[in-house]
Amino acid sequence: MSAGCAAHSTDTAAVVAELRDRAEITDALYRFGLGQDTKDRDLFASAFAADAELDFRPAASRWGGAPPVMAGRDTIVTIILAMFTGRVNTTHQVANPRITIDGDTARMTALVEAQHLLVADPSVHALLKNPYDLELQREGDRWLIRRMRIDNTWYSGDPTAIFGG
Repeated sequence: MSAGCAAHSTDTAAVVAELRDRAEITDALYRFGLGQDTKDRDLFASAFAADAELDFRPAASRWGGAPPVMAGRDTIVTIILAMFTGRVNTTHQVANPRITIDGDTARMTALVEAQHLLVADPSVHALLKNPYDLELQREGDRWLIRRMRIDNTWYSGDPTAIFGG
């Protein structure tokens, strides 16, 4: 993640292929965020491999939460959308993506700022600044999240009102 440059080749075709991969890898995280924000089940699910794993424990531990690791695309999508749909509005912003690619696997780190507002009372909110660590795999022309670990650098508001204790 600390390489001094993004593209590692001088061959034009190889650079184009790597840049396309980098765009598709970043798009997987965008699909994750926008799928939640719009409550679009298909878009949200399109971010994950069938056997994906999402670990929100590091972030939740900052406010005393202890959620289980979510395993499997269908489980992740069902749990998160059920927790938010009709109850919590979200907005996600992705910054500082860093990517390393190794054949058909990749690793990405990024910072994600996520705002959560209760629908019934938008004055109850939680704004989180979270470092994400992702492992991805290539599936055809797109990249899917295989493992996602979400930590937390800081937050404001009341995360327990959004996520529970």
